[in-house]
Amino acid sequence: MKQKEERRELRLPAEGEVIGVITRLLGNDRAEVKTSDGRSLRCRIPGKLRKRLWFKEGDYVLVAPWDFQPDRGDLLWRYTKDEVEELKRRGLLGVLTEE
Repeated sequence: MKQKEERRELRLPAEGEVIGVITRLLGNDRAEVKTSDGRSLRCRIPGKLRKRLWFKEGDYVLVAPWDFQPDRGDLLWRYTKDEVEELKRRGLLGVLTEE
């Protein structure tokens, strides 16, 4: 029996965070993410999320790019389908919805 998913508060990008979509899983807890500002980042999945959240290609995620290596970052959050719809309504997905 499937349990109804509980409603959680929408997490919006803070200063220095961007929304992206996973384009490829690279293995070893890493993924390639295309961000809403048009960049492509290689992101790692931090230890606190590794066993709690399972990521797949096409998932919308919140990314924190690294200051010292701008082409890399950390995955912070995975958005649900309802949250993605709300982000689209608010116009926060930028380049990602044009395709």
